[in-house]
Amino acid sequence: MVRDFSLFSSPGMAPTPNGDPHAAVACVHEGPPIFYSPSNTRDGRGTWVITRARDQRRVLQDTRTFSSHRSIFASALGEHWPVIPLELDPPTHGVFRALLDPLFSSKRVIALEPTIRERARALIDRIARERTSCDVMRDFALPFTVSVFLSFLGLSQRRSEVFVGWVSDLLHGNADKRTAAARSIVGFIDELADRRRRTPAFDFMTFVVQAEIDGRSLTEEEVRGIGVLFLVAGLDTVAAAIGFDMAYLARNPKDQELLRNEPDRVMLAVEELLRAYSTVQMIRVAARDIVFEGVPIRKGDYVSCATMFANRDPSEFECPETIDLARRGNHHTAFGYGPHLCIGAHLARREIVVGLREWLARIPTFRIKEGTAPITHGGHVFGIRDLILTWT
Repeated sequence: MVRDFSLFSSPGMAPTPNGDPHAAVACVHEGPPIFYSPSNTRDGRGTWVITRARDQRRVLQDTRTFSSHRSIFASALGEHWPVIPLELDPPTHGVFRALLDPLFSSKRVIALEPTIRERARALIDRIARERTSCDVMRDFALPFTVSVFLSFLGLSQRRSEVFVGWVSDLLHGNADKRTAAARSIVGFIDELADRRRRTPAFDFMTFVVQAEIDGRSLTEEEVRGIGVLFLVAGLDTVAAAIGFDMAYLARNPKDQELLRNEPDRVMLAVEELLRAYSTVQMIRVAARDIVFEGVPIRKGDYVSCATMFANRDPSEFECPETIDLARRGNHHTAFGYGPHLCIGAHLARREIVVGLREWLARIPTFRIKEGTAPITHGGHVFGIRDLILTWT
């Protein structure tokens, strides 16, 4: 059976004023557990779409049948190196994952929390001093996530706007802008790696260029693949999550005031908002011919596991379309599942929690500004822009 969800198919497609892409695709559970979408990837290829959470877990756990190796970033430049460890399969994936996991451990993130909080407060205080309205994505969400990234790399905040532009063009621009942004990002990563080889510092990139696996140093392509993943995966997705959360709270003043008055509830609330407003679909490539749920999938076919489908699966979550900020036992897959569970999940959670807490502590009751309409879009990463909030 062929089904086509325009909000879901192509990156950046179907931007909609006041749209709700998550609700728009929720009807998928009324149909078959797997269907074919003719154009669901940046390169225009069709994809088998897995709708049920339990079937997605089967796919994401079975790395021998469903490979992660695609080189999607490098292919945009006519090259063929993987983003690491995202586009590696076991056993190589496990080697790099073991190398990088300590950098993103809960202990390391807790140590970084004062810096995260400082960045959030600086941005929000400036907004609160100067105005009673702002574009929350442009003025807070993206600059906040970029500033945390720069702090993690040990770099100056002066290039914040440049990074925001690169990531925006890469994920939401036209083909020319995406290619130009990809080249700029690769150039920056290569330049920074070369600088740290010559002049080490106590930072992320120094660790990477000095690291060894199997008794050897990492190659230039391996260093580049790690740097690109951290830059791209850690910025837009976290900013999008903050944006969707802000939009929800702006439209639901009772929940907004609950979290404002009881900030200890924010951590649990964030888990529910991650479930309800998941932003990423994960693509795998069939490594062999297989019949999956009665469907013949051929070697080389793309298979999509969209978190926004799994996390609104009625067989997994009671009343999945209802957002319950006190929901318990929330086993969502917003950060993926299996060996490729997001390496930066601890950091992303902390950024979102800190960002919301500091915003609620500093900005009075806010709403979407009258006469404006936030633009939402589907695609490989669901997103939101033109989210104009106002307060008195």
